[in-house]
Amino acid sequence: MTSNNANYIRYDNRGVAELNIMGASYGPGGEGARIAYISVPCEIGLILIGATAQGICWLGIHQCTAFLESELRRDFPNAEIVRDDAALQELSSSVVQLLVNPTPSLDLRIDVRATPFQLAVWRELCAIPPGTTRSYSEIARRIKRPNASRAVGHANGANPIAILIPCHRAVGADGSLTGYRWGLEYKRRLLNYERLLTGRSTN
Repeated sequence: MTSNNANYIRYDNRGVAELNIMGASYGPGGEGARIAYISVPCEIGLILIGATAQGICWLGIHQCTAFLESELRRDFPNAEIVRDDAALQELSSSVVQLLVNPTPSLDLRIDVRATPFQLAVWRELCAIPPGTTRSYSEIARRIKRPNASRAVGHANGANPIAILIPCHRAVGADGSLTGYRWGLEYKRRLLNYERLLTGRSTN
């Protein structure tokens, strides 16, 4: 395993993020990790945040905490997982604030695993301004893999920290909403909410 002291996601005042991942502090399936989590309400549903001592490792959105807890445990079957609201209260407030103000200047420590291809795709997702979208094929072109639209979709779906790495901003070639782990209704809500806050059209 590689230390992830240099792992972060850093948002500028346009809401565009710089993503750096040097390696996670845990092995496959969360081996060796102790993950604390908290579930908090926000404007578009419930979010569950999981974090190691090194940073955020998981974020999901749904209407049911029990479902989110089961998804967290499914993704990290080899980790010790405990609820710890007190330890994560301040961190969760920062994440919720990011939803309310999608154009902050904010640094968050993260602790996630990524292949080089996934990292390339996730960096392109982070470069999409709030309230706007890009197609999977456009993302593929931007990472100089023009024939890899399907692989881009798979990398998009493997994103473990929804909203923070904004996979909801990736759409089909015709602009249709496709392929969101947490359901297309949440993808629609996120995009419409961002467009409302940033003054971009919802058409």
